[in-house]
Amino acid sequence: MTRELDLRPEKVWIVGAGPGDPELLTVRAARLIAEADDLLVDALVPPAVYQGVKARILYVGKRSGRPHLSQREIEDILVRLAREGRRVVRLKGGDPAVFARLGEEVRALEEAGVPWEAVPGVSSFLAAAQAVGIPLTDRGEADRFVVLTGHGGEGRSLPSLPAFDAATTVVLLMAIGNLGELVAAALDAGYPAELPAVAVSQASLPGERRVAAPLEALPRAVASARLETPATVLIGQVAKRLTQTKPHSEVVPFSVELRSATLS
Repeated sequence: MTRELDLRPEKVWIVGAGPGDPELLTVRAARLIAEADDLLVDALVPPAVYQGVKARILYVGKRSGRPHLSQREIEDILVRLAREGRRVVRLKGGDPAVFARLGEEVRALEEAGVPWEAVPGVSSFLAAAQAVGIPLTDRGEADRFVVLTGHGGEGRSLPSLPAFDAATTVVLLMAIGNLGELVAAALDAGYPAELPAVAVSQASLPGERRVAAPLEALPRAVASARLETPATVLIGQVAKRLTQTKPHSEVVPFSVELRSATLS
């Protein structure tokens, strides 16, 4: 039995739009997008997700190096629109609880006395792994995975990688810009240079691309392929499964040469 959807005005829904493919929206997310008065849309949400809706669209996404609203300004807009009696959907790429400032926006809404609800979405780390046929866990090879942000942002340092464990799959989100530094830190921490690694760009979208290489060579392979953001990086023994489940023609040539020479 499904829970009844509360569509009253003066409320904010913080909704995960998934990795980009509209068919990967949850039913609840699709219904809220259709019923909203206002959509506050992040940069990583493609227009196909909300094409044709009746809502007013407000683009509030943040892109590195480009002008954008501050987080406080976005929170103020959410509160103001809700107080105006609007049904407000804050639409975020992936899942709103995974590096998407859910906690900050919830605190602002609660301090203002505005009702809210969070709606999960398919995170890009799940979509990227499954798009290229890689299991994040696999009996006998990986019994756990850890998800880290690949950038510090706003003056924060890069995340500390966990100690190397052959049974752990490491997933880095938003890592392309700092990939060289992250890989160097992993190698310094004892990660094997030949550890399988894959970078997946625009997972689930028509422009999806992937690069596979030994960990040490991944930054050069990604740079050579000119892989675009957003991209997800998967590091660990399970990453070698890509060579077994996907034809080489789906991987950029630079990484094919690396894989066939090192990971076969």
